[in-house]
Amino acid sequence: MADDVFYMKKALEEAQRAYNEDEIPVGAVVVCGDRIIARAHNLTETLTDVTAHAEMQVITAAANALGGKYLNECTLYVTLEPCVMCAGAIGWAQVKRLVYGAGDEKRGYSHFAPQALHPRTEVVSGIMSDEAVKLMTDFFKSKR
Repeated sequence: MADDVFYMKKALEEAQRAYNEDEIPVGAVVVCGDRIIARAHNLTETLTDVTAHAEMQVITAAANALGGKYLNECTLYVTLEPCVMCAGAIGWAQVKRLVYGAGDEKRGYSHFAPQALHPRTEVVSGIMSDEAVKLMTDFFKSKR
């Protein structure tokens, strides 16, 4: 649990970077062998690409760092519950563990495609959820 909080703080730092860049504040890190091998945040506005979610960016970066497409020895930390698209990518990458902060009732995979992840992926939710929700709420308040 202590490690999950430590690494979620790193994902929240990425979410803050997204916020500062006027992107929806979602951040992610991939940890393998007790070290961060990839960091990313949403880039959908910057890249004008609806698929440039934090999870998609961090999966690509982690695969490049490892030199292979499977992340079956890695943990992906993300501040918001992945959408169906990202859950599919997490499943194809065979991520060992998924740890996320805030749930997403509107777009979260657990509501629409709970089987999208690889069957062996362990899921932990709610880590630093309050901090993730506050960042998201502050962002959308600034837009209204």
